[in-house]
Amino acid sequence: MAVPLSEVLAKLPPDRRARIEAGAERLMQEYLTLQELRKAKRLTQTQLAETLGIRQATVAQMEKRTDLLLSTLRSYVEAMGGKLTLSVEFPGHPAVLLTGLGDTEEPAADRSK
Repeated sequence: MAVPLSEVLAKLPPDRRARIEAGAERLMQEYLTLQELRKAKRLTQTQLAETLGIRQATVAQMEKRTDLLLSTLRSYVEAMGGKLTLSVEFPGHPAVLLTGLGDTEEPAADRSK
C-alpha cells in the first residue's frame, strides 16, 4: 500500500524536512517552462506578444514548443526583462559560458568592421 508523501515528511526531523523542502523548491525553480517563467513575472501572453511585436497566438505556440531557435528563446527571455546565458558542463570540469550563440546583435569586437 502506498504511503502519501505528506505522511513520510511528517515523520522526519524538522531540520531534515526543511532541507528536503528547500531542495524541492530549488529544483522546481531551476526547471520552469517558458509559460511558468512568464507567469512568475506576472505577464500575460498578450503583454509579452506586444513587447515582442508578435501575435498572442504565436506566444502560445512558442510556450508549447520543445525546440526553439536560441535567438527566439533569447528574445522571449529579454522581453520579460531577463538575460539568457548558456553554459556547458562536463564531468570533472567547471562550467563554461558560451557566447555569440543566438545573439540578436553582433559582438562588440565585430562592430568596428
